Amino acid sequence: MPKKIWRLTVRDEISAGHALRHYEGKCERLHGHNFAVELTVEGDKLTENVELLLDFKVLKRALKEELAALDHQIINEVPPFDRLNPSSENISRHIFQNVARRLAADESARHVRVHSVSVSEKGAQTATYLELDD
Repeated sequence: MPKKIWRLTVRDEISAGHALRHYEGKCERLHGHNFAVELTVEGDKLTENVELLLDFKVLKRALKEELAALDHQIINEVPPFDRLNPSSENISRHIFQNVARRLAADESARHVRVHSVSVSEKGAQTATYLELDD
């Protein structure tokens, strides 16, 4: 019998500047983006009464709270990006790990896990981070 999984996805965006260290091109200079961020969680149980995996408002709040630290900032100045290169790959991992911690601390969200976080600098370019079990 197949395992049943539900996935929920929310999207938000931030405006921020960054400079890619050691890039050897124009992106090494400070420049800005409207970063689009997509967060997907998954789980195998719905709530009893309402039959939801998770209320979308809980998921949107967790993402919005995490993005607040990066929005309208020079990301290179925000820890850990003051020492870690602020690439879309590293930003997606950072958001993934921090949102996962936020949801683990929320009683209503402990039964879901973060599946993936995608960060786009432009509509046609996306970096996605996820963690797979061996």
